[in-house]
Amino acid sequence: MLKDLPSLEQLIKALQHVPYLASKNIYRVGSYFLQLEPHKLAQFCEILLEAKRKVLACERCYTWREIDRDCTFCSSIKRDQTTVCVVESWQELIAIEKTGGYQGIYHVLGGVICPLDGVGPEDLTIQALVDRVDKEGIKEIILAMNQTPEGEATIAYIGRKLKDKAVLVSCLARGIPVGSHLESIDRLTVYKALSERRPF
Repeated sequence: MLKDLPSLEQLIKALQHVPYLASKNIYRVGSYFLQLEPHKLAQFCEILLEAKRKVLACERCYTWREIDRDCTFCSSIKRDQTTVCVVESWQELIAIEKTGGYQGIYHVLGGVICPLDGVGPEDLTIQALVDRVDKEGIKEIILAMNQTPEGEATIAYIGRKLKDKAVLVSCLARGIPVGSHLESIDRLTVYKALSERRPF
């Protein structure tokens, strides 16, 4: 169908590489960009390039920060620097922040252990987390991974890595449905799971 439209075919192929973009929406997104006014499309591309140039991962907690600013969380004197909430990605961090009930800092793993996708512990920031526990006087680690098989496997792995450390390791309460993702759960449920966390 697209063989006579090589430029459109190239666009669709590029969109297929975008994670989390459902296949049924790829053609809609492609059409959206093609119908966008040229100046708006140019503006969108410039904003994307500007974000790529100016946003990078914090060297300590691995969440996003502006290149010319300190990390919002790590540099805050209002946050408890001895309590670290470990999340899979920035999306889960935002879900927890929206509850307004957590005042510690974070550690972003960059995913979960998933051998089927070729993701092992060495592909995540797990060792950096262990190093933080050793060096920063952290008192509690909250493992706030999504309750999926991969999330549970990652929790178990981190638990083993920290079992001999002088740090309390806790998990979210089980009020969160198994197989669900934090970013899609209402704020109250996330808040209660965080505040009623249990020892690991």
